[in-house]
Amino acid sequence: MLAAFGYRDFRVQWIGACSSAIGTWMQIIAQNWLVLSLTNSPFFLGLDAFLQQLPIIMFTLIGGVFADRYDRRKTLLASQYIQMFTSGTLAVLMYMHVVQVWHIMGLSFITGVAQSFGGPAYQSLLPSLVDEKDLPNAIALNSIQFNLARVLGPLLFAATLATFLKWGYNEPEAMNAAFFLNALSFLIVIGTLMSLHVKHVPPTHTRRMREELQGGLHYVRNHGSLVALIVLAAATTFLGFAVLTFLPVFAQRVFRGGAGTYSRLMAFSGTGSIAGALVVAWLGKFKRMGVTALTMQAIYGLLILAFSMSHTIWLSEVLLLFTGASLMMVFSTVTSLVQLIAPNEIRGRVMSIYMVAFRGGMPLGSLAGGYFATIIGAPKVIGIHGSLLFLVALYFLLVRSHGIRESG
Repeated sequence: MLAAFGYRDFRVQWIGACSSAIGTWMQIIAQNWLVLSLTNSPFFLGLDAFLQQLPIIMFTLIGGVFADRYDRRKTLLASQYIQMFTSGTLAVLMYMHVVQVWHIMGLSFITGVAQSFGGPAYQSLLPSLVDEKDLPNAIALNSIQFNLARVLGPLLFAATLATFLKWGYNEPEAMNAAFFLNALSFLIVIGTLMSLHVKHVPPTHTRRMREELQGGLHYVRNHGSLVALIVLAAATTFLGFAVLTFLPVFAQRVFRGGAGTYSRLMAFSGTGSIAGALVVAWLGKFKRMGVTALTMQAIYGLLILAFSMSHTIWLSEVLLLFTGASLMMVFSTVTSLVQLIAPNEIRGRVMSIYMVAFRGGMPLGSLAGGYFATIIGAPKVIGIHGSLLFLVALYFLLVRSHGIRESG
């Protein structure tokens, strides 16, 4: 289950990424609650998520060319510096009591630009840290650190909020500590990136950026299973991630709670995701990975449909636990399949196309979901999304596979 930890560079990078991700999730919780407090509108929650993810659609393909052409570690470092700057800027604005919703939206967009270059670099660097046989295990363990942060980040935010409120600070001042802590957390991942032993091997020849982009698109287009996996990833994020975007609305309007209730709901989702990633790590590279991913997506759709209808908080927490596990099994398995298919010399471009679909589905789903949530309510939107996810999985499982059932 922990095979990839036997590689020194992977182990070091995992620790740095986990530390930074904990700070990031603290900020996500604080920022979502801040947006809802400033606007009292689920639309602005969706808009904020949209603006952070929009650069993924706009620039990630270029980021993939950068990942294949230039030193991936240096690209990652630049991305971390920019994200540290945006988090620190928001902390200063909050400290000065001048923050407005347009500040948050603008900083979210800049953060997304940094992630559009850092994401392909990280995804294509990961296979360089371990042997191919341990790659699915490394991807699953990488998912664990991300979702461990989803648990610890909200819990640490709740503890920080409670401590500062106890000391006499008001809620906005207490939330601002999350932005400061997130800015500091980037120093850890910057340090670990600098300590990696992996060496950059320049490509033997480079073409114009447009030609390299076309080369990556041509490769994906001529591998039917890759196209199907990318479509599946887009559908999963477009329909499946809205439940996390609108958790503040459920906490406030369905369960009549506050920031503490929201952070607890996020912690249950994150705990389930860790469990799902551990299962994938234990399985490693196994037969019928494609069938497993589709089956878990069908289960995920039914679970979020049930969550949308629940008005009992303990039942909703249990459902979030299982939705986190099933979603992470889908995510880890599909990502492993794409990584295993893509050759190293073009992996950055293949992973950038995958990330456009995977990450690009989030903002579009959040924006559309935010609009319809203002009309029919967030629970009904989530219920519709769950039903559609179930139908998409059934299509690939029972109607036409497009190579997914045969993958793995």
